[in-house]
Amino acid sequence: MNPAHYEARAQVLKALAHPTRLWLVEQLEQQERCVCELVEGVDADISTVSKHLSVLKQAGIVSRRRQGKQIFYRLQTPCLLKMLSCVETVLSKNAEASLAVIEEGK
Repeated sequence: MNPAHYEARAQVLKALAHPTRLWLVEQLEQQERCVCELVEGVDADISTVSKHLSVLKQAGIVSRRRQGKQIFYRLQTPCLLKMLSCVETVLSKNAEASLAVIEEGK
């Protein structure tokens, strides 16, 4: 692969590299949601949530549609959830390794 391809990959990963954006992706896993619904679950105003969704949209992770005054978002790339599941496996293994180190030190 050429350097531009690695840069493109990095841009997608950067779009996910924020706790709120990861939460938004998980919320969109089940169904399309209105921005107003998503704001209720985040400790941020509608402007901030919209900016996060815009970053995800620019990366090709979500898509949106307008219905009247409301904007609905949906997960464009559900395969992303497999990657997040893999991240959970890494976290679990790291926790196990840390616990083992603590137990050895006793």
